[in-house]
Amino acid sequence: MTYVLQVDFKMNGPFGDEMAEGFADLAKSINDEEGFIWKIWTENAETNEAGGIYSFQTKETAENYLNMHAKRLASFGITNINSKIFDVNSKLTEINKGPVK
Repeated sequence: MTYVLQVDFKMNGPFGDEMAEGFADLAKSINDEEGFIWKIWTENAETNEAGGIYSFQTKETAENYLNMHAKRLASFGITNINSKIFDVNSKLTEINKGPVK
């Protein structure tokens, strides 16, 4: 079974290409997190929101990443973080072409 972590928060930018450029090293470092499978980066410049949808091998690795990430965001002054962890129903997700293992 895999797990999905959903995270979003208010952020004043950057967004788009500037975000991609500014956070490229962070994106690369996420690949080295224990249990990490993939991430979809999310952003909405109109509402000043950003975040991501992550996939992890276990609930424990998703929780560990969330704890570390919340501390990192707090160091940037971002403290009002919305987050949820879900089990993935692999059989249904495969029908809809979701990236499951």
